[in-house]
Amino acid sequence: MSTLIKSLAGLGLGAALSLTAGSALAAGGGCGTFTNADGVVEHLACSEAPIDFTNKGSLQNGAKIFMNYCAGCHSAKYVRHSRIAQDLEIPPELVEKYLMVTTDQIGDHITAEIDPEVQASWFGAAPPDLSLETRLRGDDWVYTYLLSFYEDPSRPWGANNLVLANAAMPHVLHNMQEELSQEEFESEVGDLVNFMAWMGEPARHDRQVIGFFVILFLLVLLIPVYLLNKEFWKDVK
Repeated sequence: MSTLIKSLAGLGLGAALSLTAGSALAAGGGCGTFTNADGVVEHLACSEAPIDFTNKGSLQNGAKIFMNYCAGCHSAKYVRHSRIAQDLEIPPELVEKYLMVTTDQIGDHITAEIDPEVQASWFGAAPPDLSLETRLRGDDWVYTYLLSFYEDPSRPWGANNLVLANAAMPHVLHNMQEELSQEEFESEVGDLVNFMAWMGEPARHDRQVIGFFVILFLLVLLIPVYLLNKEFWKDVK
C-alpha cells in the first residue's frame, strides 16, 4: 500500500481520484475501494494493526505520540491521565511532566487543547473524540487510515486519504513520515493505534485471557456432564 500512496503522490493524481470507503469495512469490504486514474475500481485491503496490550513499551510510545500529535485537536473524554499512569506503568510524575498537555490535574480526562468550535470553523467539522474510535471503526481501519494520506494540492490542507475521501483532517503525521523510513513510520503509527485500542477497551486483554480459560473450563466440564447424562438415561427405553 505504501508503494501505491507514493505513486499517487508522485503523479499528482489526487484530483483525478474518486474514493469511497467508511461503511465498506462494516459491510465486509475491507477498507473500501478507490477508482484509479484509468477509471478502474480497485479494492483497498486493510493493513493489520499490531495490537499487543502486553507490550508496555509500544503503549507508552503510543501515548506519547497521541499526546504530541492528536490531543491538540482531539479529546479522549473517557480516559484519565491517572489511568494511563496506572495501566501503562508510567510513573505519575512523568505523566504530569510529559503527557499532560491540556490540564494540570492527573485525575482529569484528556481534553482537546483547541476549542472544538474554533476547529469547526477551520476544518468544516469539529474533530471527533477518539476514546472509542477503534471500537467504532476497527483497529485495522484506523491503522490503514493513518497510513493512507497522500499529497493532493486540490485539498485545503494539501493532503487526501485513500480510506476516507476528502477527510477534513490534515496529515498531522507528515513531518514524522518525512523523517523516518517507511518501516519506522509504520511502527510508530502501530504504537499509536495500539494505544488508541487500549483507550477504547483497557480491559480487552484481560477479557480475552479470562474468556479463553472460561471456554476451556466449559469444554472440560462437558465430558463429565455428557457421561452423567448417559448414566441417567441408560435405563430409559
